[in-house]
Parts: sequence; C-alpha cells; structure tokens
Amino acid sequence: MSVLSEELTLATVKGVRLGAACAGIKQSDRDDIVVIEAAKGSTCAAVFTRNAFCAAPVIVARDHLGHHPRWLLVNSGNANAGTGQRGLDDARRTCRTLGRLTGAAAEQVLPFSTGVIGEYLPVEKIESALPKALSALDEAGWTRAARAIMTTDTRPKGASRTVNLAGVSVTVTGIAKGAGMIHPDMATMLAFIATDAKVEPASLQACLSDAVDGSFNLITVDGDTSTNDACVLFATGGAGNPELSRQSVDFPLLARAVREVCEDLAEAIVRDGEGATKVMRIEVQEARDETEARNVAKTIAHSPLVKTAFFASDPNWGRILAAIGRSGCADLDISGVSIWLGNVLIVENGGRAMSYTEEAGRAVMSENDILIRVVLGRGSAHQRVLTCDLSYDYVRINAEYRT
Repeated sequence: MSVLSEELTLATVKGVRLGAACAGIKQSDRDDIVVIEAAKGSTCAAVFTRNAFCAAPVIVARDHLGHHPRWLLVNSGNANAGTGQRGLDDARRTCRTLGRLTGAAAEQVLPFSTGVIGEYLPVEKIESALPKALSALDEAGWTRAARAIMTTDTRPKGASRTVNLAGVSVTVTGIAKGAGMIHPDMATMLAFIATDAKVEPASLQACLSDAVDGSFNLITVDGDTSTNDACVLFATGGAGNPELSRQSVDFPLLARAVREVCEDLAEAIVRDGEGATKVMRIEVQEARDETEARNVAKTIAHSPLVKTAFFASDPNWGRILAAIGRSGCADLDISGVSIWLGNVLIVENGGRAMSYTEEAGRAVMSENDILIRVVLGRGSAHQRVLTCDLSYDYVRINAEYRT
C-alpha cells in the first residue's frame, strides 16, 4: 500500500510509536518536531549523507548508532548545519533532554534536523515542546509525523507493505520528506522506516543499504546533495517471527518489502519536486557496466537544458544527445546509440531517426510521466534514474526560501 497524496493511510508497526508537536521553530501554527520510539530490543540501521559539510545532527547520530538507539528526535525549520561546535553541543543537548524525559541514555537518541542552513538550533523551543510530543506518542502517529517533518514539501509522503514470513504477518511502513536539494548520495533528505520483523543487526543494515541504493540513490531533482540526508530503519521484532539474517529463506521477502517502500517514498519525493510539473524516467540499456549506465542516466537527469525543455514540452532532443556525449562513456560509438521518447525513436545511427517527426515528439512531451530510453549498444548493463522538470516555480521557491 502506498499513498502519495494529502490523505495518507499507513499501516501501524508493532513496537513503534510516533508523536508530534509544535515548537514554533519557523512557524507557530504547525507541528515541527517528531519523536519516534522503538520498543526495547529493537535493532536499528541507518545511512547518512556523504556531504563533507554534514550537519551536526548527522555527526551525532552516526556516533550514537552503535549504542542500540531506541529514540529518534526530528525537527523541521532548522537544519543545524554549518553551525560548528555549538551545533554539535545543541544536538547533544536535545538528546540528553529527551533521554532524561524517557529514562534513556542520551546515546540511545538519534537527532535529525531539516530546514535552513547556518542558523543555530532553537534548543529551548524544542525542549519546551518535547513533553507535548511524548504525550502524543501513538502507534497510529505516522501521518501526523509525516506532516511535521515537511519543509518545502507540498504534501506528506508515506508508504506501507505487508508480507507473510513463514505464516507470520510482517509490516513495513515509512515516511519521508524532501522536495528540493535532492540528489541523494546514500539516502534521501530524511526518511524513517520501521518493520515489526525481528532482524539481526548486520543483516538489517545490509537490507537498508541495498534498498537505498536501488531507490533513493536513483532519484534527483536538482543535483544538490543535502548536508542533512539520513535514512533510518528500525526492526522491533513485534511480529514474533524467528530472527532473520541474510541467510534466512524469508529474508529476500522482507528485503523486497523494504525496497518497495523506499521506491515509493523516492518517487513521491520526485513527484513533489519543487515546482515540478512532470516526472521523467531515464532508462539506460546495453551499457558496459552499471556504473556507466548510472552515469549516463544521471548526466541527462542533471542537465538544466534537458529539464527546462521538458517543462516547456519541447522535444529538443539535441540536449539529450549532448548530455549522453559528455557523460564519460569511453570510446562511445555514436552510430550504435539509439534514443527514444516514450515509444518514439528520435535518434539512431548517429543522428535523427528517419522516422521521427516533431509532432510525434511533442505528443510524448505533453504527457506528465515521460520515459527517456537510451540504448548504448555496448554491453548488457542497465539502470534507471527518476527525475523531474525544472520550472519557473523552482527558481521562485528557492529564491524565497529564507523569506
């Protein structure tokens, strides 16, 4: 089950409760902090941004990950990035405060922040709102939490899957936020996923890493990797299944459910890209290896010229051709490359296809979901990247971000 609209219906996960409250960080009329509690004995996996200027909460969360975390503390409206030692101190202080209120060690709390970079975290406001968030803890709190972590998102994002593991029903549910500064290099802006399956820690980390690589790492809105990207997966064991490891017969079923949730969340982020009007699926086939296929797809996806042409519904296929040519394919034989817009062949034998017409190209470009297929003709590897167009509104939203 996946709902990518204002109305989210998400399955509860045994052993997970979520609570939200308004701390007034940037706005005084909406929830902006979330507390997530995982039951005792839960295992936790996470991946984080590779941005060298990673935010203070990312550094603290990495440090705390090995201490059997049970609590997540998330705020929107302030990224606590580019804040130096004070930012680290502030993030650790919020962990201590939540730990004191819940009887947990500070190291069992993972902090996450999203919002404006370069401003100090309003710690006192967060601390004042924590009791309200804790009193709101609820297994059914997923939708409220999804709204509370939004920044420039226009709608909350969530997905659920249920899978049967040897007669035991297991649930996977996740929420995410993200609409701009989207070019994940490990995860997404912020994503929080939980399952009530019991999973061995190293296997849970492998499950998350594989799911992220096949979902969040294959989307881009604007080519900017955030300072705050993070994705967390809890496994509570509440379903009562025998503990899973990578060697378990049922492990691939759980891994597929986790990946499908991540794929749904990733697509929801692209569909909600800042100012986006269209979604483009860029599929590269017959590459020498997966890395080459991914590089070609991402070069097309990152091109402002390609993205603005799609916004204008202009089949300016020369921009796609140019992006492929500069993507780094060694010794590319352009005569063996073919390019398709939907089911319309636009390029073959090094130039425009003889069968191509502008009318056919414009018909495809007028659609809201568009497939760009590139066949390199030099191997068997393939990869798909999801992106969106670049509109006037993207510039407006980001020009006005701090006002």
